[in-house]
Amino acid sequence: MNPEKKLFPYFQPIIGAAGGTIIGYEALARQHDANGRVISAGELFSSPDIAPDQLIAWDRTVRRLALQKFSQSNFNGYLTLNISAAWIDLIADFTALPTLLMLDEFAIDRSRIIIEITESKGNLDNLVEIAAVYRSHGLKIAIDDFGAGFSQLERVMAIQPDIIKLDMQLFQNATRGGIASDIVHLISRLATRTGCRIVCEGVESVDDFHFGLSCGAQYMQGYLFSPATGEFKRPLYYQKQISSLRKTFLKKTLAKEERKIQFISTIKSLIKLLKEALETDFNLSRLATHPFKKSGVLRFYLCNNQGDQISSNFNFSGAKWCEDTAQLGFNWAWRPYFYQLLALEAEKDSYRIVMSERYRDFNIDILCKTLSLRLDSERILLMDIEAEWL
Repeated sequence: MNPEKKLFPYFQPIIGAAGGTIIGYEALARQHDANGRVISAGELFSSPDIAPDQLIAWDRTVRRLALQKFSQSNFNGYLTLNISAAWIDLIADFTALPTLLMLDEFAIDRSRIIIEITESKGNLDNLVEIAAVYRSHGLKIAIDDFGAGFSQLERVMAIQPDIIKLDMQLFQNATRGGIASDIVHLISRLATRTGCRIVCEGVESVDDFHFGLSCGAQYMQGYLFSPATGEFKRPLYYQKQISSLRKTFLKKTLAKEERKIQFISTIKSLIKLLKEALETDFNLSRLATHPFKKSGVLRFYLCNNQGDQISSNFNFSGAKWCEDTAQLGFNWAWRPYFYQLLALEAEKDSYRIVMSERYRDFNIDILCKTLSLRLDSERILLMDIEAEWL
């Protein structure tokens, strides 16, 4: 049987985390297997044995059916249409794009359509040009599977998409922590600065949803809510579920923040001890009797007001302090935790703790944060602690 006769669109909901409503759907190609079950048509479209012209024709058939059903529904949100970056190179005339003609045919408001560029292949100049054409007609642009390849970063800079959809594998790896988590948080910050919105795909569990919230993702998509189906649901269908998920996130995050505040209180008491020791009789052995290990303290050192390190590193390990002179004379004035402290003092907000962002210590391969505070008029105290404590 001709595959074109078996291909049809299914729609997976995209959920807004803040309102708990279905804000849009992604149209996905489906077909029936030999037993009549609905399966993805992804294997068909990725087949190297089928000519690109034939695949494009089938894709347009599915897209037309999706737009027709979208126009006949009562749904007032967005519809996302996938377009292969590699296929864009085969378009001869950007002034007569089939998708735009279909939108006219079904009288669909173009501002409700998102063009989702898939795959890492394709000529970047052509992508930029077609994105500009779609935008000039009121459509929005999304980049799919961001994080799946280095070329995606180049696309973001060139196309400046409205939406970034995180690569499903990257997102799911990120929920387990490690470098993938750091990358997703960096992507979230990039999106915030460029005005993009983040969609997390592959949200399959409560932990996935909570991680997405912690990254600042506005939209979620995945089996936690629904696979792709043949019908559009009412916009508030998942609102109670989302409300419950947000409440458990708040409870979980609040407990974590309370532990962090308690820890900072402990750190402040240890800093007070350090200050007293450095201002009077400096005795490392006596300091070692205090609970530095339980607070994740790794080291402390002193700088002058110009950022020059004027003391050794005093490293805490094995329940004792060890002195290391290797960084004596280094300058740290260029680090945010140093100049931010001076800026606060210039605004008469003195004697408070400034905390760095999380970073990996090159020498001991541990994620750390640095705290800085004023010791006296000439010296600034800096303390490195394990980031997991904060």
